[in-house]
Amino acid sequence: MDTPADIREAVPAFDDVRYLNTGASGPSPRPVVEAAQAALEAHEWDAARNPGPYPHAFERYDEARGDVAAFVGADEDEIALTQSTTDGINRIASAIDWEPGDVIVRTDLEHPAGILPWQRLERDGCEVRVAPTTEGRIDRDAYRDAVADAKLVCLSALTWNYGTHLPVAELVADAHDAGARVLVDAVQVPGQTDFDVSAWGADAVAMASHKWMLGLWGAGFLYVDTDAAPDFHPGQIGYRGIERFDDAGYELKPGAARFEVGTTSPAPYAALSKSIDVLEGVGLDTIEAHIRELATRFVDHVPDDRLVSPADPESGLITVRVDDPETTVERLNEEYNVAIRSLPDPAGAVRASLHVYNTAEDVDRLATGLDEIGW
Repeated sequence: MDTPADIREAVPAFDDVRYLNTGASGPSPRPVVEAAQAALEAHEWDAARNPGPYPHAFERYDEARGDVAAFVGADEDEIALTQSTTDGINRIASAIDWEPGDVIVRTDLEHPAGILPWQRLERDGCEVRVAPTTEGRIDRDAYRDAVADAKLVCLSALTWNYGTHLPVAELVADAHDAGARVLVDAVQVPGQTDFDVSAWGADAVAMASHKWMLGLWGAGFLYVDTDAAPDFHPGQIGYRGIERFDDAGYELKPGAARFEVGTTSPAPYAALSKSIDVLEGVGLDTIEAHIRELATRFVDHVPDDRLVSPADPESGLITVRVDDPETTVERLNEEYNVAIRSLPDPAGAVRASLHVYNTAEDVDRLATGLDEIGW
């Protein structure tokens, strides 16, 4: 597959719907699903005698870690395989020795994945501070005040509700200056644009493949900086994360792999590697340009007083205000064959996600539906 049109042709979901909700979950092309199916059969049948299911799965894990590392600009030992972004965030949350009074800072536009673990820690006496934002832009002065004595900061690289990029490297530097660790939710980034995760300087970055990477559910991955890894002691321990154990105790693996726990299917990770092949076959520059063209086309149609996302699009996530979000989403699906979603925040809004497999016709159909249904 060499073009955006090739990817669209390989996604059977588009036979039934104009799908514009990749920010939630993206449908996978046939080669990605087929890679998972082949990996499952190989693991369950072919590997039973030689080399055995465990060595076979470990080889698949190793290949996936290497593919992910190259894709995001990390070293292989800085990548742990997880099941999702939420899973990765929770693994970091449970790897820190918390004490009553410890401060955690998050922004006010985090996904529930970046909210719930910290609410849980409030039960143990931790304090959670919320750094304010306006229209997807963070208040830098208020942020610096909030992180002044924090133990951990959790923030999104690309906001899920506004489609804006936060200045991650600068925010990380501010937090590190204050002595805090930084965990980044970057699930909306890989697959949309080329990036180097190590350039952010974060201690950990949680991501997954089932959105813009065209992968399957169940293949998340966690970047952990080499220097930060020894300070994290995972709350969940399993055979994949240790060097050795005996009656006297255990020794964790030195890098991010200490966060891997136990038995997981190799199939989603085979799909993850294949999805990287598909994305790189078309080219991240081509994908980013395609997304920007579609996002600009849609934004140009939206009345100024209805546009929530930036007028100069920063991503394929475009949020607009409508009078009745739930009814609008339902009618677009039933009457116009268009799938988007409503948002809990900001109130009264719906979000379209425009990706490599979407077309100008998809955008025009969405715009026509919004016009005819009424904003």
